[in-house]
Amino acid sequence: MRSVTVVGGSLAGLSAVRALRAAGFDGRVTVLGDEVHRPYDRPPLSKELLSGRMSPADLALESEDEALDAEWRLGVRAIALHAADRAVELAGGGLVRSDGVVLATGARARTLPGIEGIPGVHTLRTLDDGLALAEELRPGRSLVVVGAGFIGAEVASTAHQLGLAVTVLEAQEVPMAGPLGDEMGRMLAALHHDNGVRLMCGVGIHAVHAGRHGVDRVELVGGRVLPADVVVVGVGAAPNVEWLERSGVEVANGVRCDSRGATSVPGVVAVGDCASWYDPVSGGHRRVEHWTGALERPAAAVATLLGRGATVGPPRPPYFWSDQYGRRIQFAGAADLADELSVEDGSLEERSFLAVYRRAGEPVAVLGVDRIRPFTRWRRRLDALARAA
Repeated sequence: MRSVTVVGGSLAGLSAVRALRAAGFDGRVTVLGDEVHRPYDRPPLSKELLSGRMSPADLALESEDEALDAEWRLGVRAIALHAADRAVELAGGGLVRSDGVVLATGARARTLPGIEGIPGVHTLRTLDDGLALAEELRPGRSLVVVGAGFIGAEVASTAHQLGLAVTVLEAQEVPMAGPLGDEMGRMLAALHHDNGVRLMCGVGIHAVHAGRHGVDRVELVGGRVLPADVVVVGVGAAPNVEWLERSGVEVANGVRCDSRGATSVPGVVAVGDCASWYDPVSGGHRRVEHWTGALERPAAAVATLLGRGATVGPPRPPYFWSDQYGRRIQFAGAADLADELSVEDGSLEERSFLAVYRRAGEPVAVLGVDRIRPFTRWRRRLDALARAA
């Protein structure tokens, strides 16, 4: 293998390039990215960037002295993959051929039908999204956040600190019940109430209305109307895989991979938010849409691409963190595998605790709120169990 094309210029793509060079690969590396920006850190978009504590320059992921000897082609979009010769077709014409391909196209923010083009309605996925939203978060304005997932909750927390009147709308009866379960979802919902942010659950949106200067109200199913100077839609993300149609790469809620990142096409691996890796612990495929997955898993995928997959151990269990209302929330593992949940340290009433999810007595996930040291110990234990699986 003398050439590799990395499709995607964010953290997962950058991590793949780093992994290639760390593995001793000295061939040609081409990175294709549809954004015009060099790789940047996404977690601060909903916090430090919106609050003004960080600038775009602070989000850069590359160090000034980093020499990866890669060709970065930014602002170009891949529209097809020709598997026979591993050629990536670009919008506007042109092909990039190579011996191996790393798919790292990420995901895009989902939105709501009928709101396209209304000034003041935002999603938050890219640096440009964050900069546009930051200009609108001014004290005294009314913000409606649609979706009480981690992105929505972080935006609500930041906007509240900036002096906006914030309402969070959630379609489910319990926010975050999917990844965390009902009990822990209710606990995180309480953080909004504790800090004076209105959370409305089990509600649907009928329409978002615009006035003379942009959005001015959100109408709920049933007729209730909420004033809104700004609306942020945080209802999840969709993997960017449509361009792989007819490529031969198997797609099912992302690019379907084995436990080391190999796809159904030889010489093609996938990493990051677009990749659905097989999880030996659960026996199914999972998309891991978290920073650590994009940072760590490309090393295994690159080893697979270079024919050294057996030398790399299984990936660590999924891990993510969130900062809300001055609290550090950390989670690792898969809560949906659990049949038991117990609080091992602290208390829910104090909003500072560590909870362990177990299946048949064995830990499968851990959640910590302001319990960094004990959480770290439990995360190491989950890592050890994953290695032994």
